[in-house]
Amino acid sequence: MEQYSLLERWLRRVMITLVLVFFLFPIFWILLMSFQTNEQILRIPPSIVFEPTLQNYTSLITGKLESAGGTLDIAFMKNLGNSLFLSTSSVLLALILGVPAAYAFARFQFKLGEDIAFTLLSFRFAPPLLVLLPLSLYFQDIGMANTYTGLIWVYQLICLPLILWIVRGYFEDISPDIEYAYRLGGNSWFRTFRKIAVPLAGPGIAAAGLLSFIFAWNNFVFALVLASADKQPVTVGALAFVTASGIQYGQIAAAIVLSIAPTLLLALYAQRYLVEGLSLGAVKG
Repeated sequence: MEQYSLLERWLRRVMITLVLVFFLFPIFWILLMSFQTNEQILRIPPSIVFEPTLQNYTSLITGKLESAGGTLDIAFMKNLGNSLFLSTSSVLLALILGVPAAYAFARFQFKLGEDIAFTLLSFRFAPPLLVLLPLSLYFQDIGMANTYTGLIWVYQLICLPLILWIVRGYFEDISPDIEYAYRLGGNSWFRTFRKIAVPLAGPGIAAAGLLSFIFAWNNFVFALVLASADKQPVTVGALAFVTASGIQYGQIAAAIVLSIAPTLLLALYAQRYLVEGLSLGAVKG
């Protein structure tokens, strides 16, 4: 039995190692590419032995992209700032609107409540192209076309349904008796919501906010159609690296590294809340 247990542990370690290599190797290879020139990247056979260069990162930070056709001005850092502003603002607005709505759907029964909740969820599954044309025409009529405000509102199609449905489940897992006991002390509904319900569902709210931030950060279609170059996020701004003189693979790799860094750091910082939030309510009884 001890031999079988030892063999099982070794097999588990090997499988975990293979899974980690499978998922992390592309990231590792992109990191290597970001320190190489195009000539080094395209050589055959590829090699992990090379003379590293910071030229790709320098080009992104200074906004000057050197290519065979000359110097091209790019606004990658501006796009990176746009992504940070749009994603953060969209998630904050979705939390302000979605958390109270999730609590209402979890605690109160009202006419057409489930239909309204499912309609909001359907926005998350609808193809973006389904709403882009009417939204672009509508935004032009009300003066919200090519504005940060317009993009933040459109991003609610991504963030709000996600936060609403995830947080609703956590509120439903909280016993109403705790809130009733607090209300018996003469506290108002809003104070009960703020002091009892929100702190107890805090890990779930953090997890929903983090997932919403990642989805908003990775969005491509909405900003591509509804925003001009000066308001586009990094996902759209990366198209600048595909030039008439060729594809700048080194700059693309460096851009990927810089663009995933904020979400990676945020995930590492909030991983405790993410794990706790996603596992909240998994065991009942």
